[in-house]
Amino acid sequence: MAKDAAFLLVSFGGPEGPDDVMPFLRNVTAGRNVPDERLAQVAEHYFAFGGVSPINAQNRELLGAIECAFNADGIDLPVYWGNRNWPPFLTDTIQAMADDGVRSVIAFATSAYSSYSSCRQYLGDIDRARAAVGANAPAVVKIPPYHAHAGFAAAFIDATSRALALLPADTRDEAELVFTAHSIPESMAAASGPDGHAYQAQLTEVADRVAAGIGRNTWQLAYQSRSGPLSVPWLGPDINECLTTLAKAGARAVVVVPIGFVSDHMEVVFDLDVEAARTAADLGLPMARAATPGTDPHFVALISSLVSDFAAGARGGGLAGSWSRSLGPSVVRLCGERCCRIAS
Repeated sequence: MAKDAAFLLVSFGGPEGPDDVMPFLRNVTAGRNVPDERLAQVAEHYFAFGGVSPINAQNRELLGAIECAFNADGIDLPVYWGNRNWPPFLTDTIQAMADDGVRSVIAFATSAYSSYSSCRQYLGDIDRARAAVGANAPAVVKIPPYHAHAGFAAAFIDATSRALALLPADTRDEAELVFTAHSIPESMAAASGPDGHAYQAQLTEVADRVAAGIGRNTWQLAYQSRSGPLSVPWLGPDINECLTTLAKAGARAVVVVPIGFVSDHMEVVFDLDVEAARTAADLGLPMARAATPGTDPHFVALISSLVSDFAAGARGGGLAGSWSRSLGPSVVRLCGERCCRIAS
């Protein structure tokens, strides 16, 4: 890699104390006219955990693991980190890189799928941050959605196997698999990817791989963490509805696998570990939740390999071709100008 190149971890951000919670939520919902009364309800989720989201601590751990992997793999890049909604803000990080003499950046977002909120919005965030820094801002190339990388499914296969082992022994072989992802408006889902509906298709692809990896061929896909007015259709079924349906059908146990997330942040630890777990307990349905990738060695190796692919592509003049070997041939069509655009 060039001496003036760097790696950038791009993430969502989260509060790190009670006084941060409401300002953070106002950042998340800026421009959407969400009243403080509604934000105060969501804030209670954070206050139940001391006003601290796990996501920032997890990103610090991930950065440390990435640095170790880069050293082991001979990748000579400094690592930086910038968030969308809470310090370190992306604009401040881009400015710091510019001040450090960085001219080119490979960026990795903590979101593996195609949709406006999980990919296109991050591209917009990067563009706005660079514009705010001005002419000295480094050029930034964002790694495209990486759900198809073998290491992504491998991390969930291992986690699902561990979760199954937590269930009562006489229920493990019959336990239902329920994969979850963040719900998004149906209109956003329809616009995801270059041809539409990529979000659901990519989730289905990962669910198939993870289920096959533990020797299963049946599973359910549910959604969680929806927000916004009830008048706007969002993807379903909700995880709690799914658990209720399974219990009524006679399911003996369930493993919930949050394939839509790469770390155990608030929407995992509250929506699944609190709300979904409460629903399962009320139904008398034994439930175990698989861990997200976090610093799983498969996931860290995925990041390192994609950065190596970037270096090879930059030298050979073909980034998409390099990434297609690990992300599949369809990657060449992702993140184009029309990809994941929502009609205004």
